Amino acid sequence: MVAKVLTMQSVERHKPQPAGRVEIPDAALPGFYLVVQPSGAKSWAVRYRFGGKTRKFTIGPYPLFDLGSARAAAREALQMAARGRDPVLEKKASVEAALAAERDTVRAIAAEYVERHLKPNSKPRYAAEAEALLRNHVIARWGDRRIGEITRKDAIALTDALTDGGMGVGANRVFSAARALFNWALEREVIETTPFLRLKPPLAEASRDRVLSDAEVRFVWLAADRVGYPFGTLVQLLLLTAQRRDEVARITWAEIDANGVWTLSAARTKNSREHLVPLPSPARAILAAVPRIAGRAGFVLTTDGAAPSSNFAKNKVKLDTAMLAIARQEAVDAGRDPDGVELVPWRLHDLRRTASTGMARLRQPIHVTEAVLNHASGAVSGVAAVYNKYAYVDEKLAALEAWAGRVAKIAYPGLAEG
Repeated sequence: MVAKVLTMQSVERHKPQPAGRVEIPDAALPGFYLVVQPSGAKSWAVRYRFGGKTRKFTIGPYPLFDLGSARAAAREALQMAARGRDPVLEKKASVEAALAAERDTVRAIAAEYVERHLKPNSKPRYAAEAEALLRNHVIARWGDRRIGEITRKDAIALTDALTDGGMGVGANRVFSAARALFNWALEREVIETTPFLRLKPPLAEASRDRVLSDAEVRFVWLAADRVGYPFGTLVQLLLLTAQRRDEVARITWAEIDANGVWTLSAARTKNSREHLVPLPSPARAILAAVPRIAGRAGFVLTTDGAAPSSNFAKNKVKLDTAMLAIARQEAVDAGRDPDGVELVPWRLHDLRRTASTGMARLRQPIHVTEAVLNHASGAVSGVAAVYNKYAYVDEKLAALEAWAGRVAKIAYPGLAEG
């Protein structure tokens, strides 16, 4: 076929041939041509010499590429070949780079991190919380950027924006979740360094060392009685057993055996170790008195049988209100000004620390108290900790009974310790 200068009109006129594809060369740019398929589809390509061989570079379909843009792309490819660069290899490298950029976005790497590392190696609740922090603050801010492009300045700007927005210590949680993501990417050689290197959490957090006074323990116990089941019961069990909030809140009847030993499976504990809690007699008495609400899970503390006790923040406000009312009424009874009575803020977790401190004051051995808390005791460490699998059930029961007796004496002054 004799080459003619291609025009938009001639491109439109060329029809498909049933016999096969047709190539129509452009006399204005040797090597550049229009391809017409039997189906009628049209596209552009250019042939060139590289490394002693004829190569074909596909530009793209018509009319996505009109004649002018296709001819310009062909000219660029020919010039590239003349400078010793292969347009086909350059295009392939460009496509691979674009795909790599898409794979290496913060959004894509975060999704892989969650599925490959966070979920398999974390408790479900922690994994869900960390994933939400990444989704709401890290991906929302950097999702479409390549993870390797995130700089130290970006990391600082992230935490500054959170603290400026009044997020408080929650900014530290976002910082930790983001740092863990970037450390994981660094370990897998997705990035060469992490922007969080040597950065510290944005806010200093006060150490958690609050221990309730005897007076506060008394008000907690009496207020829990007033609030009633299930939250008041939860509070009293927290104080008597020294276990964690969620462990007690999700207690089931199936976990408690006939001897009053409560078994927390490894899946239910923070350190993933099975934990035996011999319930002291006041705790057993409390459980014997609670209503049994039918439900498949068998939760002890529930309102509908389907879900465990929750709404902790709302119920804690009710408890604090009851505590303050009791304290002020006692002030009135004693002839003092009730308006001068205030409560020092406290958290449910402080009950665990208060119980631990109380057992220590009762001269319970430290390794027994640590066993009650399901801690790896420093008193039993190293090789001894590996081989010492003794559960200390009897010793734990003795410690918890002693502490329960102390609580009873605090809550009801004049009551003889049993």
